[in-house]
Amino acid sequence: MRTPVYMDYHATTPVDPRVVEAMLPYFGQTFGNAASRNHVFGWEAEAAVEEARHRIASAMGAADKEIVFTSGATESDNLAVLGAARLLKQKGNHVVTGATEHHAVLDACKALEREGFEVTVLPTDPTGRIDADRVQDALTDRTILVTIMLANNEIGTIHPIASIGRVCHERGVLFHTDAVQGFTKIPFDVGTMRVDLASVTAHKVYGPKGIGALYVRGKGPRVRLAPLFHGGGHERGLRSGTLNVPGIVGFAAAVEIALAERDDEMRRLRLLRRRLHEGIRARVEDVRCNGAPLPEIDGSGNLAPGEEERRLPGNLNLSFAGVEGEALLMDLKGLAVSSGSACTSASIEPSHVLKALGVSDELAHASIRFGLGRFSTEEEVDFSSETVDAAVHRLRASALDRG
Repeated sequence: MRTPVYMDYHATTPVDPRVVEAMLPYFGQTFGNAASRNHVFGWEAEAAVEEARHRIASAMGAADKEIVFTSGATESDNLAVLGAARLLKQKGNHVVTGATEHHAVLDACKALEREGFEVTVLPTDPTGRIDADRVQDALTDRTILVTIMLANNEIGTIHPIASIGRVCHERGVLFHTDAVQGFTKIPFDVGTMRVDLASVTAHKVYGPKGIGALYVRGKGPRVRLAPLFHGGGHERGLRSGTLNVPGIVGFAAAVEIALAERDDEMRRLRLLRRRLHEGIRARVEDVRCNGAPLPEIDGSGNLAPGEEERRLPGNLNLSFAGVEGEALLMDLKGLAVSSGSACTSASIEPSHVLKALGVSDELAHASIRFGLGRFSTEEEVDFSSETVDAAVHRLRASALDRG
Protein backbone atom coordinates (compact mmCIF):
# COMPACT_ATOMS: atom_id res chain seq x y z
CA MET A 1 0.00 0.00 0.00
CA ARG A 2 1.29 3.44 -0.98
CA THR A 3 0.80 6.55 1.13
CA PRO A 4 -0.72 9.01 1.22
CA VAL A 5 -3.94 7.05 0.86
CA TYR A 6 -6.47 8.85 -1.33
CA MET A 7 -9.91 9.11 0.28
CA ASP A 8 -11.22 12.17 -1.57
CA TYR A 9 -12.93 10.74 -4.65
CA HIS A 10 -15.72 13.34 -4.46
CA ALA A 11 -13.17 16.10 -5.12
CA THR A 12 -11.74 14.40 -8.20
CA THR A 13 -10.78 10.98 -9.50
CA PRO A 14 -7.63 9.65 -11.14
CA VAL A 15 -7.99 9.13 -14.87
CA ASP A 16 -8.54 5.44 -15.55
CA PRO A 17 -5.66 4.00 -17.64
CA ARG A 18 -8.22 2.72 -20.14
CA VAL A 19 -9.43 6.30 -20.59
CA VAL A 20 -5.88 7.57 -21.14
CA GLU A 21 -5.40 4.91 -23.82
CA ALA A 22 -8.55 6.05 -25.63
CA MET A 23 -7.43 9.71 -25.53
CA LEU A 24 -3.81 9.35 -26.67
CA PRO A 25 -4.37 9.28 -30.47
CA TYR A 26 -6.23 12.60 -30.30
CA PHE A 27 -3.22 14.49 -28.97
CA GLY A 28 -1.02 13.75 -31.95
CA GLN A 29 -2.19 11.34 -34.61
CA THR A 30 -5.76 12.65 -34.92
CA PHE A 31 -5.28 16.22 -33.77
CA GLY A 32 -7.67 18.12 -36.03
CA ASN A 33 -10.14 20.83 -35.08
CA ALA A 34 -13.63 19.34 -35.10
CA ALA A 35 -14.93 22.54 -36.69
CA SER A 36 -12.57 22.24 -39.70
CA ARG A 37 -14.91 20.96 -42.38
CA ASN A 38 -12.55 21.19 -45.38
CA HIS A 39 -10.12 18.31 -44.81
CA VAL A 40 -9.75 14.85 -43.33
CA PHE A 41 -8.13 16.02 -40.09
CA GLY A 42 -11.24 17.97 -39.16
CA TRP A 43 -13.56 15.21 -40.36
CA GLU A 44 -11.83 12.62 -38.17
CA ALA A 45 -12.01 14.88 -35.12
CA GLU A 46 -15.67 15.66 -35.77
CA ALA A 47 -16.47 11.96 -36.13
CA ALA A 48 -14.80 11.24 -32.78
CA VAL A 49 -16.75 14.05 -31.10
CA GLU A 50 -20.08 12.86 -32.48
CA GLU A 51 -19.42 9.26 -31.44
CA ALA A 52 -18.55 10.47 -27.93
CA ARG A 53 -21.66 12.66 -27.86
CA HIS A 54 -23.78 9.61 -28.71
CA ARG A 55 -22.24 7.51 -25.94
CA ILE A 56 -22.68 10.19 -23.28
CA ALA A 57 -26.24 10.93 -24.40
CA SER A 58 -27.16 7.24 -24.32
CA ALA A 59 -25.82 6.96 -20.77
CA MET A 60 -28.53 9.34 -19.52
CA GLY A 61 -31.35 8.47 -21.93
CA ALA A 62 -30.89 11.60 -24.05
CA ALA A 63 -30.71 12.26 -27.78
CA ASP A 64 -27.29 13.05 -29.24
CA LYS A 65 -28.20 16.63 -30.19
CA GLU A 66 -29.26 17.33 -26.59
CA ILE A 67 -25.65 17.16 -25.32
CA VAL A 68 -23.66 20.42 -25.26
CA PHE A 69 -19.97 20.15 -24.38
CA THR A 70 -18.52 22.62 -21.85
CA SER A 71 -15.34 23.06 -19.84
CA GLY A 72 -16.80 21.33 -16.79
CA ALA A 73 -19.47 21.32 -14.10
CA THR A 74 -19.22 24.97 -13.08
CA GLU A 75 -19.73 26.18 -16.63
CA SER A 76 -22.57 23.71 -17.19
CA ASP A 77 -24.33 24.87 -14.02
CA ASN A 78 -23.92 28.52 -14.95
CA LEU A 79 -25.09 27.99 -18.52
CA ALA A 80 -28.17 26.16 -17.27
CA VAL A 81 -29.15 28.53 -14.45
CA LEU A 82 -28.19 31.88 -15.99
CA GLY A 83 -29.03 30.85 -19.54
CA ALA A 84 -32.52 29.60 -18.73
CA ALA A 85 -33.46 32.44 -16.38
CA ARG A 86 -32.27 35.21 -18.68
CA LEU A 87 -34.09 33.79 -21.68
CA LEU A 88 -37.34 33.36 -19.72
CA LYS A 89 -37.28 36.65 -17.81
CA GLN A 90 -40.28 37.96 -19.74
CA LYS A 91 -42.28 34.96 -18.53
CA GLY A 92 -41.27 35.14 -14.87
CA ASN A 93 -38.54 36.09 -12.44
CA HIS A 94 -38.67 33.40 -9.73
CA VAL A 95 -36.08 30.62 -9.29
CA VAL A 96 -36.16 27.81 -6.69
CA THR A 97 -33.07 26.02 -5.41
CA GLY A 98 -31.86 24.15 -2.32
CA ALA A 99 -29.72 25.15 0.65
CA THR A 100 -27.18 22.36 0.07
CA GLU A 101 -26.50 23.02 -3.61
CA HIS A 102 -22.95 23.42 -4.90
CA HIS A 103 -21.68 27.01 -4.97
CA ALA A 104 -21.67 26.85 -8.78
CA VAL A 105 -25.48 26.87 -8.52
CA LEU A 106 -25.91 29.01 -5.41
CA ASP A 107 -23.58 31.75 -6.66
CA ALA A 108 -25.24 31.72 -10.07
CA CYS A 109 -28.55 32.26 -8.27
CA LYS A 110 -27.03 35.15 -6.32
CA ALA A 111 -25.96 36.67 -9.63
CA LEU A 112 -29.59 36.41 -10.80
CA GLU A 113 -30.75 38.18 -7.65
CA ARG A 114 -28.45 41.09 -8.51
CA GLU A 115 -30.21 41.20 -11.89
CA GLY A 116 -33.63 41.51 -10.24
CA PHE A 117 -34.72 37.88 -10.05
CA GLU A 118 -36.26 36.42 -6.91
CA VAL A 119 -34.67 33.25 -5.53
CA THR A 120 -36.19 30.88 -2.99
CA VAL A 121 -33.63 28.69 -1.21
CA LEU A 122 -35.39 25.65 0.21
CA PRO A 123 -34.34 24.12 3.54
CA THR A 124 -33.64 20.40 3.76
CA ASP A 125 -34.71 17.75 6.22
CA PRO A 126 -32.09 16.65 8.81
CA THR A 127 -30.60 14.18 6.30
CA GLY A 128 -30.10 16.88 3.66
CA ARG A 129 -33.01 15.81 1.46
CA ILE A 130 -35.61 18.01 -0.25
CA ASP A 131 -38.86 16.27 -1.18
CA ALA A 132 -41.19 17.10 -4.04
CA ASP A 133 -43.90 18.51 -1.77
CA ARG A 134 -41.53 21.18 -0.52
CA VAL A 135 -40.67 22.13 -4.09
CA GLN A 136 -44.33 22.24 -5.08
CA ASP A 137 -45.20 24.52 -2.17
CA ALA A 138 -42.50 26.96 -3.29
CA LEU A 139 -43.75 27.32 -6.87
CA THR A 140 -45.60 30.46 -7.93
CA ASP A 141 -47.06 31.75 -11.18
CA ARG A 142 -43.75 33.57 -11.74
CA THR A 143 -41.50 30.51 -11.21
CA ILE A 144 -39.45 29.73 -14.32
CA LEU A 145 -36.73 27.39 -13.02
CA VAL A 146 -36.09 24.84 -10.28
CA THR A 147 -32.52 23.62 -9.72
CA ILE A 148 -31.97 20.73 -7.28
CA MET A 149 -28.91 18.46 -7.42
CA LEU A 150 -29.06 14.71 -8.01
CA ALA A 151 -26.68 13.86 -5.15
CA ASN A 152 -24.80 16.06 -2.73
CA ASN A 153 -21.03 16.39 -3.01
CA GLU A 154 -20.38 16.59 0.75
CA ILE A 155 -22.85 14.26 2.43
CA GLY A 156 -23.85 12.09 -0.53
CA THR A 157 -27.59 12.55 0.02
CA ILE A 158 -29.67 11.63 -3.04
CA HIS A 159 -32.68 13.80 -3.81
CA PRO A 160 -35.95 12.35 -5.22
CA ILE A 161 -35.29 13.81 -8.66
CA ALA A 162 -38.05 11.89 -10.47
CA SER A 163 -40.73 13.21 -8.08
CA ILE A 164 -39.40 16.76 -8.28
CA GLY A 165 -39.24 16.53 -12.06
CA ARG A 166 -42.86 15.41 -12.21
CA VAL A 167 -43.99 18.38 -10.10
CA CYS A 168 -42.07 20.81 -12.29
CA HIS A 169 -43.39 19.23 -15.50
CA GLU A 170 -46.99 19.47 -14.30
CA ARG A 171 -46.53 23.19 -13.53
CA GLY A 172 -44.66 23.98 -16.74
CA VAL A 173 -41.48 24.96 -14.88
CA LEU A 174 -38.03 24.06 -16.19
CA PHE A 175 -36.09 21.64 -14.01
CA HIS A 176 -32.28 21.60 -13.84
CA THR A 177 -30.26 19.11 -11.84
CA ASP A 178 -26.57 19.24 -11.04
CA ALA A 179 -25.93 15.53 -11.69
CA VAL A 180 -22.16 15.82 -11.31
CA GLN A 181 -21.69 13.53 -8.29
CA GLY A 182 -24.37 10.98 -9.14
CA PHE A 183 -23.92 10.50 -12.90
CA THR A 184 -22.81 6.90 -13.68
CA LYS A 185 -22.71 6.09 -9.94
CA ILE A 186 -26.47 5.71 -9.47
CA PRO A 187 -29.26 5.26 -12.05
CA PHE A 188 -30.05 8.50 -13.89
CA ASP A 189 -32.37 8.94 -16.87
CA VAL A 190 -33.43 12.40 -18.02
CA GLY A 191 -36.59 11.06 -19.67
CA THR A 192 -38.11 9.06 -16.84
CA MET A 193 -37.01 11.68 -14.30
CA ARG A 194 -38.51 14.59 -16.31
CA VAL A 195 -35.26 16.56 -16.24
CA ASP A 196 -34.91 19.50 -18.65
CA LEU A 197 -31.29 20.43 -17.97
CA ALA A 198 -28.52 18.33 -16.40
CA SER A 199 -24.90 19.16 -15.65
CA VAL A 200 -22.18 16.48 -15.74
CA THR A 201 -18.38 16.43 -15.81
CA ALA A 202 -15.65 13.95 -16.67
CA HIS A 203 -13.22 14.27 -13.77
CA LYS A 204 -15.70 12.88 -11.25
CA VAL A 205 -16.04 9.65 -13.27
CA TYR A 206 -12.36 8.76 -13.86
CA GLY A 207 -12.08 10.98 -16.93
CA PRO A 208 -9.92 14.06 -17.60
CA LYS A 209 -10.35 17.48 -16.04
CA GLY A 210 -11.51 20.42 -18.13
CA ILE A 211 -14.38 18.77 -19.98
CA GLY A 212 -18.06 18.61 -19.04
CA ALA A 213 -21.45 18.63 -20.66
CA LEU A 214 -24.92 20.06 -20.27
CA TYR A 215 -28.00 18.10 -21.28
CA VAL A 216 -30.54 20.48 -22.86
CA ARG A 217 -33.98 18.98 -23.58
CA GLY A 218 -34.80 19.10 -27.28
CA LYS A 219 -38.56 18.56 -27.15
CA GLY A 220 -41.48 18.22 -24.78
CA PRO A 221 -40.64 21.08 -24.12
CA ARG A 222 -37.74 22.27 -26.24
CA VAL A 223 -35.46 24.22 -23.92
CA ARG A 224 -33.74 27.36 -25.13
CA LEU A 225 -30.89 29.14 -23.35
CA ALA A 226 -29.13 32.47 -23.56
CA PRO A 227 -25.46 31.57 -24.18
CA LEU A 228 -22.67 32.72 -21.87
CA PHE A 229 -20.02 32.75 -24.62
CA HIS A 230 -20.16 34.31 -28.06
CA GLY A 231 -17.90 33.47 -30.96
CA GLY A 232 -17.87 30.78 -33.61
CA GLY A 233 -21.32 29.39 -32.93
CA HIS A 234 -20.09 25.97 -31.82
CA GLU A 235 -22.48 23.53 -30.11
CA ARG A 236 -25.53 24.94 -31.90
CA GLY A 237 -24.63 28.42 -30.70
CA LEU A 238 -24.92 27.48 -27.02
CA ARG A 239 -21.20 27.20 -26.31
CA SER A 240 -18.73 28.85 -28.67
CA GLY A 241 -15.13 27.70 -28.49
CA THR A 242 -12.88 25.08 -30.08
CA LEU A 243 -13.92 21.65 -28.86
CA ASN A 244 -11.60 19.73 -26.54
CA VAL A 245 -11.48 16.59 -28.69
CA PRO A 246 -9.13 14.48 -26.49
CA GLY A 247 -11.17 15.43 -23.41
CA ILE A 248 -14.48 14.62 -25.10
CA VAL A 249 -13.19 11.22 -26.23
CA GLY A 250 -11.92 10.53 -22.71
CA PHE A 251 -15.20 11.62 -21.16
CA ALA A 252 -17.14 9.15 -23.29
CA ALA A 253 -14.71 6.32 -22.53
CA ALA A 254 -14.96 7.04 -18.80
CA VAL A 255 -18.75 7.05 -18.90
CA GLU A 256 -18.90 3.77 -20.80
CA ILE A 257 -16.55 2.04 -18.35
CA ALA A 258 -18.39 3.42 -15.32
CA LEU A 259 -21.78 2.24 -16.57
CA ALA A 260 -20.50 -1.23 -17.44
CA GLU A 261 -19.06 -1.66 -13.92
CA ARG A 262 -21.62 0.35 -11.93
CA ASP A 263 -23.64 -2.39 -10.23
CA ASP A 264 -20.58 -4.31 -9.05
CA GLU A 265 -18.91 -1.08 -7.99
CA MET A 266 -21.94 0.05 -5.97
CA ARG A 267 -21.90 -3.20 -4.01
CA ARG A 268 -18.14 -3.04 -3.45
CA LEU A 269 -18.25 0.57 -2.24
CA ARG A 270 -21.12 -0.12 0.16
CA LEU A 271 -19.03 -2.86 1.77
CA LEU A 272 -15.94 -0.65 1.99
CA ARG A 273 -17.96 2.21 3.46
CA ARG A 274 -19.45 -0.07 6.11
CA ARG A 275 -15.98 -1.36 6.95
CA LEU A 276 -14.68 2.20 7.28
CA HIS A 277 -17.61 3.40 9.38
CA GLU A 278 -17.54 0.41 11.71
CA GLY A 279 -13.75 0.58 11.97
CA ILE A 280 -13.86 4.21 13.10
CA ARG A 281 -16.83 3.76 15.44
CA ALA A 282 -15.14 0.77 17.12
CA ARG A 283 -12.11 2.92 17.92
CA VAL A 284 -13.47 6.45 18.41
CA GLU A 285 -16.29 7.72 20.65
CA ASP A 286 -18.62 10.67 19.98
CA VAL A 287 -18.74 10.36 16.21
CA ARG A 288 -21.71 11.72 14.24
CA CYS A 289 -22.61 10.52 10.75
CA ASN A 290 -23.91 13.44 8.67
CA GLY A 291 -26.49 12.98 5.94
CA ALA A 292 -28.79 10.08 5.16
CA PRO A 293 -28.51 6.98 7.36
CA LEU A 294 -26.29 4.25 5.95
CA PRO A 295 -28.49 1.50 4.48
CA GLU A 296 -28.60 -2.06 5.74
CA ILE A 297 -26.70 -4.34 3.36
CA ASP A 298 -25.92 -8.05 3.13
CA GLY A 299 -22.49 -9.65 2.94
CA SER A 300 -22.31 -9.07 -0.80
CA GLY A 301 -23.10 -5.36 -0.60
CA ASN A 302 -26.70 -5.68 -1.79
CA LEU A 303 -29.33 -3.47 -0.19
CA ALA A 304 -31.45 -5.29 2.39
CA PRO A 305 -35.15 -5.79 1.52
CA GLY A 306 -37.04 -2.51 1.84
CA GLU A 307 -33.88 -0.39 1.85
CA GLU A 308 -33.52 2.53 -0.55
CA GLU A 309 -30.37 4.13 -1.96
CA ARG A 310 -30.54 7.53 -0.23
CA ARG A 311 -26.80 8.19 -0.23
CA LEU A 312 -23.98 7.75 -2.73
CA PRO A 313 -22.37 4.35 -2.02
CA GLY A 314 -18.86 5.78 -1.67
CA ASN A 315 -19.72 8.65 0.67
CA LEU A 316 -19.14 8.92 4.41
CA ASN A 317 -19.22 12.26 6.24
CA LEU A 318 -18.35 12.20 9.94
CA SER A 319 -18.04 14.80 12.71
CA PHE A 320 -15.75 14.23 15.68
CA ALA A 321 -16.80 16.00 18.88
CA GLY A 322 -14.12 17.79 20.87
CA VAL A 323 -11.72 18.12 17.93
CA GLU A 324 -10.79 21.22 15.91
CA GLY A 325 -11.31 20.41 12.26
CA GLU A 326 -8.28 22.14 10.75
CA ALA A 327 -6.00 20.54 13.33
CA LEU A 328 -7.54 17.15 12.57
CA LEU A 329 -6.97 17.52 8.83
CA MET A 330 -3.35 18.50 9.44
CA ASP A 331 -2.85 15.58 11.82
CA LEU A 332 -4.19 12.94 9.44
CA LYS A 333 -0.74 12.26 8.04
CA GLY A 334 -0.72 9.82 5.17
CA LEU A 335 -4.43 10.28 4.50
CA ALA A 336 -5.93 12.53 1.81
CA VAL A 337 -9.43 13.62 2.88
CA SER A 338 -11.28 16.92 2.99
CA SER A 339 -13.53 18.90 5.29
CA GLY A 340 -16.18 19.37 2.61
CA SER A 341 -16.39 20.59 -0.93
CA ALA A 342 -12.99 20.85 -2.58
CA CYS A 343 -14.04 24.20 -4.06
CA THR A 344 -14.41 25.74 -0.60
CA SER A 345 -11.92 23.72 1.47
CA ALA A 346 -9.68 26.80 1.83
CA SER A 347 -12.49 28.69 3.56
CA ILE A 348 -12.53 29.07 7.34
CA GLU A 349 -16.33 29.15 7.31
CA PRO A 350 -18.11 25.94 8.36
CA SER A 351 -19.70 23.92 5.58
CA HIS A 352 -22.94 25.48 4.33
CA VAL A 353 -24.19 21.95 3.67
CA LEU A 354 -23.74 20.81 7.27
CA LYS A 355 -25.18 24.06 8.62
CA ALA A 356 -28.26 23.47 6.46
CA LEU A 357 -28.70 20.12 8.24
CA GLY A 358 -28.66 21.88 11.62
CA VAL A 359 -25.14 20.76 12.57
CA SER A 360 -23.49 23.17 15.01
CA ASP A 361 -20.57 25.29 13.84
CA GLU A 362 -18.30 23.39 16.25
CA LEU A 363 -19.23 19.98 14.82
CA ALA A 364 -19.29 21.28 11.26
CA HIS A 365 -15.71 22.47 11.69
CA ALA A 366 -14.81 19.00 13.02
CA SER A 367 -16.21 17.10 10.05
CA ILE A 368 -14.36 14.94 7.56
CA ARG A 369 -15.64 13.83 4.16
CA PHE A 370 -14.41 10.40 3.16
CA GLY A 371 -14.82 9.64 -0.54
CA LEU A 372 -14.28 6.03 -1.57
CA GLY A 373 -13.74 5.12 -5.20
CA ARG A 374 -12.66 2.69 -7.90
CA PHE A 375 -9.14 2.15 -6.62
CA SER A 376 -9.93 2.08 -2.87
CA THR A 377 -8.98 -1.14 -1.07
CA GLU A 378 -9.74 -2.82 2.25
CA GLU A 379 -6.13 -2.23 3.30
CA GLU A 380 -6.53 1.49 2.67
CA VAL A 381 -9.82 1.54 4.59
CA ASP A 382 -8.21 -0.11 7.62
CA PHE A 383 -5.26 2.30 7.44
CA SER A 384 -7.74 5.18 7.37
CA SER A 385 -9.57 3.94 10.47
CA GLU A 386 -6.32 3.54 12.38
CA THR A 387 -5.04 6.96 11.28
CA VAL A 388 -8.26 8.71 12.31
CA ASP A 389 -8.23 6.90 15.65
CA ALA A 390 -4.70 8.01 16.45
CA ALA A 391 -5.26 11.61 15.37
CA VAL A 392 -8.56 12.10 17.24
CA HIS A 393 -7.25 10.61 20.47
CA ARG A 394 -4.09 12.69 20.23
CA LEU A 395 -6.03 15.92 19.69
CA ARG A 396 -8.58 15.18 22.40
CA ALA A 397 -5.82 14.42 24.88
CA SER A 398 -4.07 17.65 23.95
CA ALA A 399 -7.31 19.62 24.44
CA LEU A 400 -7.73 18.08 27.90
CA ASP A 401 -4.17 19.01 28.82
CA ARG A 402 -4.74 22.60 27.76
CA GLY A 403 -8.05 22.68 29.66
